[in-house]
Amino acid sequence: MIPKGKVDEIIEAAHIEDVVGTYVSLKRRGANLLGLCPFHNEKTPSFNVSPSKGIYKCFGCGKAGNSISFIMEYEHLDFVGSLRFLAEKYNIEIPDEQVSHEHIQQEKQRQLDKESLQILNNAAMDYFMHVMANDEEGQNIGHSYFEERGFREETIQKFKLGYAKEAWDHFHEYAKKQGFSDEMLIKSGLVKQLESGKIYDAYRARVIFPIHGLNGKPIAFAGRILKSKDEKSPKYVNSPETELYHKSNELYGLYHARQAIAKQDAVYLVEGYTDVISLHQSGIEHVVASSGTSLTENQIKLIKRFTNNVCVLYDGDTAGIKASLRGVDMLLEAGLNIKIVLFPDGEDPDSYCKKLGPLPFNVFLEENRKDFILFKTDLLKADAGNDPIKKAELIRDIVQSISKIPDAFKRSNFFKECSRLLGIEEQLLVNESNKILRNKASAEARSSIPPPAETVLNYEEEIRELIDTQSQDSQEKELLKLILRHGEKPYNESMNVANFIFHELHDEQIEIENPVIADILKIVFEGITNQQDYLKDLVHNEDPKMRSLIADMLTEKYELSPQWESRYDIVMELENEIFTKHVDAALLMIKIKHNEKLIHKNQEDFNQVTSDSELTELIEVHKHLLDQRVLLTRKMGTVIIR
Repeated sequence: MIPKGKVDEIIEAAHIEDVVGTYVSLKRRGANLLGLCPFHNEKTPSFNVSPSKGIYKCFGCGKAGNSISFIMEYEHLDFVGSLRFLAEKYNIEIPDEQVSHEHIQQEKQRQLDKESLQILNNAAMDYFMHVMANDEEGQNIGHSYFEERGFREETIQKFKLGYAKEAWDHFHEYAKKQGFSDEMLIKSGLVKQLESGKIYDAYRARVIFPIHGLNGKPIAFAGRILKSKDEKSPKYVNSPETELYHKSNELYGLYHARQAIAKQDAVYLVEGYTDVISLHQSGIEHVVASSGTSLTENQIKLIKRFTNNVCVLYDGDTAGIKASLRGVDMLLEAGLNIKIVLFPDGEDPDSYCKKLGPLPFNVFLEENRKDFILFKTDLLKADAGNDPIKKAELIRDIVQSISKIPDAFKRSNFFKECSRLLGIEEQLLVNESNKILRNKASAEARSSIPPPAETVLNYEEEIRELIDTQSQDSQEKELLKLILRHGEKPYNESMNVANFIFHELHDEQIEIENPVIADILKIVFEGITNQQDYLKDLVHNEDPKMRSLIADMLTEKYELSPQWESRYDIVMELENEIFTKHVDAALLMIKIKHNEKLIHKNQEDFNQVTSDSELTELIEVHKHLLDQRVLLTRKMGTVIIR
């Protein structure tokens, strides 16, 4: 296991705003930070980060926790794997210790393989850059190619561009001397093996485009061929899927673009590596590429973490545009605002940027962007001409796209505009859209039909138990929240809030039923008794349920505006000022619930009576409990009719 001292060191280094900020564009709101939740699709930010408490909380989907929880959820790692991930990020060395637990051992091996692959990729990127900068072949072929593309030296260095020699095994020999095994080299895709067993360089005679992860490290490579005697050779060779690289989850250039995207609150989406690099060199840095593949859901989620505004840049290839329309429909379905810029025939973002120059190119982008729906309508309208069948297909296609837009007001505006462009009644478009939406809702309803009865029965007891304890659970959570937020404040002259609550629970012999809350209260009680920082132990506890619950208890969805009193002359009582009232109310509610349980138990005991003396005793107990009920409910202002 990782020593506790190292765990504490990692936790101290991994500031929540820094960890989350790597993946989510955050904006300050009062003392906290706000952004779009990376765990579910949303248009209005509800993902709250509290730097002072070291926690996050999404008020949309309910996800909550600390830095470790976030990495566990986002990177799909376990607790130990998340600690190792953060240790690597903050350059904290973890001593190698024997781990007995099989799962942890497997995770450790996977993490070691991942680290080894990262070291190999780092070395490979340095090798490709060195060859292009210092080798005669690299300079004459690789560097010359990039110069011909108009890339300046600082741009080449920024994107770590390189070259692989034409020799069959030059890189392989270099890597072997560096201590890398053939198994790791083959797994990385940097070399390949023939059936005969011969190993050769996968990227030979190609210029190299490293693909960087969000941490700025190379996770994969793309190699473009410059000359080949074999016409069947692919134009690009790309890294295979590895522990580091999943193509459907990555966007080329995002590491270099993320700050500009957040600043501009917009992103340009292009197709190729050189398009990204050319636009960067021209000062347009909020640009990423799908690397020649159709957009995936994970890539769209990645975009949505940084901005809701996407402008897709298309070259003049009409067939290529039509093939990529489905990907843009997926962007619409995710609730993104989509614009399109179409370049003249034979031009792409790279070539046209060079042709016009940076400033005129920027003006061109601003003046020629068009809403996607209107762009698609014009495109398909021109294709359909006067053919009535094609025009009917066009209308259905356009309505399909508009129906994917989640916002009803946006849909309405597009129906109006398309009605004008197509010369068709708006209501016909709306009716067709409603039909599509009804069919979609019906399909979703069918897919959510409960499992067969025998499966449901397996969970019946668990569901009944949940219903029975839900009220008690909410009351216990309220008590926990009060202890965490106000525990060390004085309740009266002799006790603070936490001790008062513990004293009341003990006197009434009330047991906490929620095991997680019971464990938390035990830690709090021991912390207060021993004057320890129990809150830190709770926020960074190894138990994910405990971390999530603590984050939930410590996070406020809303903050009272400081202008409330001055503008409206209304004075609000803050929780911080009336916490003793909340303590009294919460304790009273839990005492009432406890009393009701005792009454129920007493009633059940009547069925087990074996003597008159037992019956007399139970009657006395029952009378006492009913009297207690009256006293407690009167305090709540409730009238009980008997």
